[in-house]
Amino acid sequence: MSTLSPEILSTLEAQGIELPSWAFGNSGTRFRVFATPGTPRDPYEKIADAAQVHRFTALAPSVALHIPWDKVEDYADLRRHAEDQGVTLGTINSNTFQDEDYKFGALTHHDERVRRKAIEHHFECIDIMDETGSRDLKIWLAEGSNYPGQNDMRGRQDRLQDSLQQIYAHLTDGQRLVLEYKFFEPAFYHTDVPDWGTSYAQVAALGDRAVVCLDTGHHAPGTNIEFIVMQLLRLGKLGSFDFNSRFYADDDLIVGAADPFQLFRIIFEVIRGGGLNSPDVAFMLDQCHNIEKKIPGQIRSVLNVQEMTARALLVDREALAVAQAENDVLAANAIFMDAFYTDVRPALADWREARGLPRDPMAAFGASGYQEKIEAERVGGVQAGWGA
Repeated sequence: MSTLSPEILSTLEAQGIELPSWAFGNSGTRFRVFATPGTPRDPYEKIADAAQVHRFTALAPSVALHIPWDKVEDYADLRRHAEDQGVTLGTINSNTFQDEDYKFGALTHHDERVRRKAIEHHFECIDIMDETGSRDLKIWLAEGSNYPGQNDMRGRQDRLQDSLQQIYAHLTDGQRLVLEYKFFEPAFYHTDVPDWGTSYAQVAALGDRAVVCLDTGHHAPGTNIEFIVMQLLRLGKLGSFDFNSRFYADDDLIVGAADPFQLFRIIFEVIRGGGLNSPDVAFMLDQCHNIEKKIPGQIRSVLNVQEMTARALLVDREALAVAQAENDVLAANAIFMDAFYTDVRPALADWREARGLPRDPMAAFGASGYQEKIEAERVGGVQAGWGA
């Protein structure tokens, strides 16, 4: 008998996880970016690869773009290409961390010329959103300082708010501004948006269509991320996730690889807070596949999210509420752990097969010949990677 009820399976069928275009390009560490045979050379090939993940899992219906990495001459044509591949274009991510002018800041810079340039880059991103049909403009800022006394931290917050106000006012109907945070790197003394509280304070001052992005790798060791998830859902300001795993810092590893139980706890709070399959809370991956092949790395990632969602849906919330009300600590914990330790993989394989999907998407992709095809065909040109 399946461990997953029809209600759970119906919930899982509605799940969608957005893929990042940059996950299909070459990446690495600050020491080396490694080339991989078959790596896409342009956004069209990135989208074609992302579409493979959706074909084998039915879990990845949209692809996020990064500007200027994914700039093209005709975004309407790119949108048609995506739709022909069976996916849509999703979040537009801005980039103010790879231009010489932004060495000492972008949206926080004291030089009005530099700050204006950064603001207008976001205006360009919004124009692209109008063409791609994207809803979300995601902003991550690699801004801060390395030494005490280097900058006026309060002045930078004031300039950031002014910049965000201008960008927010440029959004068209239905579009959102999503502000990401990260506790350090590349700035090491202070970061302008280092935590959920700063991101929340900035977006709360903007309006209803400004929300927070929570990247699971952007926290200090030991941080209770599920508490942050709960709080942002409670405040109505959790706009999206960037799922990945970390052992030490922003490792951008396959989600669920480092701490599957943490992923389970996070998704349980998403369910508890009404964020699962909510149009207001986007699930997205933000990962770099440095040594593994890109497409199977993304397939494994979305399957990990699906598996932990299934386990989190198994939590007996009525029994849990009773145990909590009775202060039965061990019973409450046992209810949690029973769901986490349930192996849902056989039930998910049966369910996939019943829907006309491969029981084992990883094995099916490996047998499809697609990887060998792109390795043979994509010879010459410049492979996509950091900065392209």
